Amino acid sequence: MLAVGGILVILTFVLIVKKIEARLVLFVAGLLMCLIGGVPGDVMTAFTKAMVNNSLVPTICTVMGFSYVMKLTECDQHLVHSISGVLNKGRALLVPLAFFLTWWISLAIPSASGCAAAVGSILIPTLIAAGVHPAMAGAVVLAGTWGSAISPGNAHNPFVADLAGTDMMTVIINETPASVLASLACVAVLTAYAFWQKEGASAERQQAAAGAPGSGKRVNPLRAIVPLVPLFLLILGSKQVAVLPEISVPLSMLIGVALGLLVTWSDAQQVCRNFFDGMGSAYGSVIGLIVCASVFTTGMSAVGLTGALTDIMKGSQSAAAAAGTFGPFFIAVISGSGDAAAFAFNGAVTPFAAQFGLSIMDLGSLAQIAGAMGRSMSPVAGAAIICAGLAKVNPMELAKRNALPCVAAAAVLMLLL
Repeated sequence: MLAVGGILVILTFVLIVKKIEARLVLFVAGLLMCLIGGVPGDVMTAFTKAMVNNSLVPTICTVMGFSYVMKLTECDQHLVHSISGVLNKGRALLVPLAFFLTWWISLAIPSASGCAAAVGSILIPTLIAAGVHPAMAGAVVLAGTWGSAISPGNAHNPFVADLAGTDMMTVIINETPASVLASLACVAVLTAYAFWQKEGASAERQQAAAGAPGSGKRVNPLRAIVPLVPLFLLILGSKQVAVLPEISVPLSMLIGVALGLLVTWSDAQQVCRNFFDGMGSAYGSVIGLIVCASVFTTGMSAVGLTGALTDIMKGSQSAAAAAGTFGPFFIAVISGSGDAAAFAFNGAVTPFAAQFGLSIMDLGSLAQIAGAMGRSMSPVAGAAIICAGLAKVNPMELAKRNALPCVAAAAVLMLLL
């Protein structure tokens, strides 16, 4: 079963690279693996569970609805045009600035999918309108989501703190310098790739970008601010900032829609239609991919592939640092989530870190941050699917661009921790 499962996983990624309908490929591969594993009923369990995911579905659908309304009211165009002078003068800085903005915002919004949806709905269209290649625009936001690994809201940090017999903030303070340096390595490689492939901001792409504001357009400051309101509400209402009461992503998006309606005095009926058209589009494209990706990962578990990979990682105790880094990293790449692998490694291996010449705190942090990095280059991760949907590209295009940057970041992290 493991051999057949491995072949199916490789074939799945090959077909996705060849631009075969990703939802079809993921679903069929997951179905075949569940049949081989003798649990065909798990297919519909995973399918229906992902369809009604209480956190992802409302978040992604309302974000896309908000995006449609911003396009209708032209608020997104006013935002882009308001910073066009800066964009034109600092084109070379757009990719690293977008990365760091996402990376730091992810500290306040530790959910990778939530951060990708909230930040990506603003940054990705802005980058594309400024002339950045759509796939690079999606990739840079996706790459930045692993900053949540050092967030106080990340469940792994208190887990590592408990293993090490210390408090959570001590763990975060210990892992932050290495994480910051790893982020510099990540963005350096990503920026170099964008420069080498000529996918950074260009005047030609900016002029060709659909819906980009004309050079003579007069900016309305209120309209330019509206697209940023939901993001500010989420940051100010986060547990880490707590200036405002905690606010959900769907509510912040609805507030943004209401403000867009009031500021622009648009036709309320048309705003309503566009909002729900956006929600429907999000469900059909983005949620559809997440549903099929869930079936795929369920199939991997059914044939024992995920468990075998995790066991191999646990058994590499003679090279704990490498196993703690690239074990969770690799599993996160192919499964879309680094959580299971990181928790498994930290529960089974990290308590014995002293036997390998490492501290529990360092090894535990290494495993969970590396898992987050691997997720940032996985084509089946929820955040990747969201960013790809906003950029209107195949998720594999994002994964290809983030491969070297994330591997470089993981290597730097391993050396420092």
